[in-house]
Amino acid sequence: MSGSTAVPPPRLLSLDAYRGAVMILLACNGFGLAAFVKDSGSPSLTWLEFHTSHPQWMSQFYLFGLSLWDMIQPAFMFIVGVAVPYSFAKRRSFGDSRSKILKHALWRCLLLILLGVFLQSTRAEETNWIFTNVLCQIGLGYGLLIAMAGRTYRSQIIVGGVILALSWLAFALYPAAPSEEGAAEKVGQLTGFFGHWSMHGNLAADFDHWFLNLSPRSEPFTTNPGGYTTLNFIPASVTMLLGLMCGQLLRDERYAPAEKLRRLLIGGAVCLGLGVLLGGTVCPIVKRLWTPSWALFSGAYAIWLLALFYWVIDLRGWRRWAFPCVVAGMNSLALFVMGSTLRGWTVGQLHIHLPAVLFTRPRGVVVETTLAGLLFWLVCYWMYRQKIFIRL
Repeated sequence: MSGSTAVPPPRLLSLDAYRGAVMILLACNGFGLAAFVKDSGSPSLTWLEFHTSHPQWMSQFYLFGLSLWDMIQPAFMFIVGVAVPYSFAKRRSFGDSRSKILKHALWRCLLLILLGVFLQSTRAEETNWIFTNVLCQIGLGYGLLIAMAGRTYRSQIIVGGVILALSWLAFALYPAAPSEEGAAEKVGQLTGFFGHWSMHGNLAADFDHWFLNLSPRSEPFTTNPGGYTTLNFIPASVTMLLGLMCGQLLRDERYAPAEKLRRLLIGGAVCLGLGVLLGGTVCPIVKRLWTPSWALFSGAYAIWLLALFYWVIDLRGWRRWAFPCVVAGMNSLALFVMGSTLRGWTVGQLHIHLPAVLFTRPRGVVVETTLAGLLFWLVCYWMYRQKIFIRL
């Protein structure tokens, strides 16, 4: 269809709500619940602290269990993939060629990476050339999404499988760090074959020790305190690729809505089964390294969350409750930047202008993070009313 007669695809409200729910949790810093539980010292609330903070290394608990907070970044990256078929179709409806769309995508990759570096440098004394920020990770993998947009599901599955297999093979063949006495008791130190994925003693960590020191630094880079690495973007691109396939499914007019929902549920079950199988045999489930098993394990929950939002909002038509999420989801980049740069200043202003009794510990941390998040949301609401939407 020509650009003058084609109609851009309609927005998927459930996708906006899904994105907004993730961004609200992120902008509000989990509503300060982890700090609240820690300050209160209540043993009965330890489960709440667990689900609002990152586990120290291993990301799988029991057979299917994981931390809710560990799902924030996978869900964010998955949603980027879901949105690509819609933005791709919109640009095609305007007459853009694939090569033009790819050029725009590469420019967007660069901007996302630079914005991620900027956000990580806001509290530093120099430019902090680190690429573990979620925006950097999306930017590094976004080109693959555009290259695979509109391809067959078979091609996408093959490409995703090859990426995961090569990622696993690279770690498995790279010499593991020597085991130390009592290594199993140390945070992030794995034993046996899984030792290839130990914290700070793996291929990706050694790569960063070389790569990140190529940039100008006042002090040499040694290790990331949390064990996150630049090369996470390679298997993480499969998380976005899963989103791309789900987005194509939701736009596929060959299937009825109920059938789309069924396929989402089955797809999530397949990913979960494969993730658990790999996690128990050849590759530990570690979010901080984005191991292949984690990409599938977390991808299952990301798919099921999309299925839930799709069923509630688009199939059942229960939409009013989702309005706050939709507002946040349609300006997710603005909300993310505000949460990353203005939270500290905003909390300081709240302490200045509101009664001190509101911020009495332990509940005070919940009050201050929630109020800060509410103020950020109100800015997004004003932008929504003015039809101002910030995108790259």
